[in-house]
Amino acid sequence: MSRCLVVAVERFPIAGAFTIARGSRTEAVVVTVRIEDDAVAGRGECVPYARYHETVEGVAEAIRAQGEAIAAGITRAELAERMKPGAARNALDCALLDLEAKSLGRPAWEILGLEAPRPAITAYTLSLGTPESMEAAARAAAHRPLLKVKLGGEGDPERIAAVRRGAPDSRLIVDANEAWRPETLEANLAACLAAGVGLIEQPLPSDADAPLADIASPIPICADESLHDRAGLDALSGRYDAINIKLDKTGGLTEAVMLAHEARARGLSLMIGCMVGTSLAMAPAMLLAHHADYVDLDGPLLLARDREPGLLFEGSLIHPPQAALWG
Repeated sequence: MSRCLVVAVERFPIAGAFTIARGSRTEAVVVTVRIEDDAVAGRGECVPYARYHETVEGVAEAIRAQGEAIAAGITRAELAERMKPGAARNALDCALLDLEAKSLGRPAWEILGLEAPRPAITAYTLSLGTPESMEAAARAAAHRPLLKVKLGGEGDPERIAAVRRGAPDSRLIVDANEAWRPETLEANLAACLAAGVGLIEQPLPSDADAPLADIASPIPICADESLHDRAGLDALSGRYDAINIKLDKTGGLTEAVMLAHEARARGLSLMIGCMVGTSLAMAPAMLLAHHADYVDLDGPLLLARDREPGLLFEGSLIHPPQAALWG
């Protein structure tokens, strides 16, 4: 029997709304892949992202276009040669790895030459809003040890101060999603420093981040939109201290593992991040959590319901996936 590829689009409601500098949404729309081979099947999930010129329909079609290659037994290495990094390749790469693990009866982390995954503390994201609403959200989440704060440009110093008032003991990451400008850097950095922020993610647009090389930030700066895979590492020199690895950017866990190793060799700190998806999207990324300085895999915590079976969360502690979910 040749391998069979099944592609589906699924929708999961978000608890409330998820708002960043580029807009707000109330549901997570994901594309899932199932690769069946005799009595076993491997699964993967991706989240198409308009910021990277992806649509749900386009990603699903790009995955279906690989049906013949999947049936013929394409490997993960061959897949990387056929497809560019992005959401479509991520779903296929993770499904192939899951299939390989189940076929061999070996865990995915062992196949990749990694250490066995361990439980990790994940950041919990606070959506962009008014200072008053963000202070209230921070107060409700103040029991969580690590908060990721979405910012939006104008008024961010007030938002940062408000979140710190609401959660005086939590560690803070801020994520501007490219919304800052060179002329606002000084004031925003000062506000972050006053609030004890530990990391600033993607302050400037990815195509206009050169000014970062000219500032001496007292807080580490993390690249997100400015980096997708290993090919982009050289451009970060002198601008960033850390990178956010997301499987939907790298095109799967296979590339993400290699990116993590090379980034570490260059002295960069690591965040393992996610789009807003279900536990099936988070599970492969958990294999890199022990490599990371920051883990941001809270997608399922932001949903009104997760898929079953899902990852086990105990507050902000996220446990590695069981084989029934992935890997």
